[in-house]
Amino acid sequence: MDRPTLEAVAARAGVSKSSVSRVINGAPTVAPSIREVVLRAVRELGYVPHAAARNLATRRTNAVALVVSDPPKGLVSDDPMFSAVVRQASRKLEAAGKQVVLMLAGSEDSRARVAQYVAAGHVDGVMLVSMHGTDSLPATLARRGLPIVSLGRTNPAVPYVDNDNPGGADLAVRHLLRQGRRRVATITGPLDMIASQERLSGYTDVMRETGHRSIVAIGDFTRVSGADAMRQLLQDDPALDAVFAANDLMAIGALRTLREAGRRVPDDVAVVGFDDIEAARYTAPALTTVHSPMTDWATATVDLLLGLFEGGSGEPVLLPAELVVRESA
Repeated sequence: MDRPTLEAVAARAGVSKSSVSRVINGAPTVAPSIREVVLRAVRELGYVPHAAARNLATRRTNAVALVVSDPPKGLVSDDPMFSAVVRQASRKLEAAGKQVVLMLAGSEDSRARVAQYVAAGHVDGVMLVSMHGTDSLPATLARRGLPIVSLGRTNPAVPYVDNDNPGGADLAVRHLLRQGRRRVATITGPLDMIASQERLSGYTDVMRETGHRSIVAIGDFTRVSGADAMRQLLQDDPALDAVFAANDLMAIGALRTLREAGRRVPDDVAVVGFDDIEAARYTAPALTTVHSPMTDWATATVDLLLGLFEGGSGEPVLLPAELVVRESA
């Protein structure tokens, strides 16, 4: 059978072709009586809008760029938290009828390609994941005027969803101090990322308030950096009795170094991480950590973007922190 046309719907409804087009494209200016007769004709004829023509008329592609900053060390590709976020975001966008275009932006060349792709009008909006504070891409894309959101806080012009990073660090450090730990160190993430800065400030604020000395080593959110930082901390302060790592991967690396050094966890050194990735439950001992609701995080970011498509305000969303206590502390 021939596919029903826009003209056929207009003839059945007794209205103009332009009226049918406005109803199908969701124009708010159509009278309710017109909308009702058109939709009835659409149902009776089994009319299905032609996607390409509809996109041309509405100037929408129904595509979203999911842009992930993947540095050379492969943080995003190796971190199960980010793979879970990308998977959940993609599922929710596709359920909303959006085609997902996954783009990596880990170099100057790749960032330029992303900017060119977005400027060419291939997508209706952009969702950023794992941006560094020194990255110019968020500001570049924000100037394009398209809806853009970030999973994690980046440029002030970009709406975002984030964890309560200082609050989570506060929970972790106070938990260690309540257990009688007095020489509590921290392993930070890369300090050009706002999440790392906020988790460090949460740690230092509690240490200052309680009269304890801050003991800091810098990592990059990878297992290897956690192991190396823990080795450095033990050399600098052999008497330390606790460590707060700014993510679980670094905490897992720290556990390995402590085991190699003959330090018992938690008897000699207590360890707390951040994120609550699945592997945290299966370390030996199981890792105490700040729970970061990855699927909630991704879902809220997609909701924020979809809201911008409908004229929403783009108010930032902050997810609460929760400490999950296991055997390591």
